[in-house]
Amino acid sequence: MNNKDFDMGIVNDFFKYDYHGRGMIKWQGFYLSDHTAALNKKNADLNQEYRYKPQQTLETITSILAEAYSQRRQVVIQLNELDRNNVNLPDVTTLIHGYNANEIVIDSNKFVRIGDIRNIEYI
Repeated sequence: MNNKDFDMGIVNDFFKYDYHGRGMIKWQGFYLSDHTAALNKKNADLNQEYRYKPQQTLETITSILAEAYSQRRQVVIQLNELDRNNVNLPDVTTLIHGYNANEIVIDSNKFVRIGDIRNIEYI
């Protein structure tokens, strides 16, 4: 076969009309099992729904916070925050490391406003 017999138009027509690629399907075999497991866990975490606990009074919340701080007890905190899909965020399990008039300090030196707490309970 010489270059005079080669027709680029035939090649272009083949890819335009006859060839149908499989798209991303051909790459699925390259995912590693640990990567697939991580993706499945992330998907499960994103799809998990957290039930709303009853809104406690400020008096109840501050009482539990004071006792948890003084006795170094872990608590589970549900915040009045929603994610970008309007789904309640997971509960926070933590020790109370400090407080001031409006905020508490939890793990990793994160500050949480007391008014943002929906529910708090001891572990």
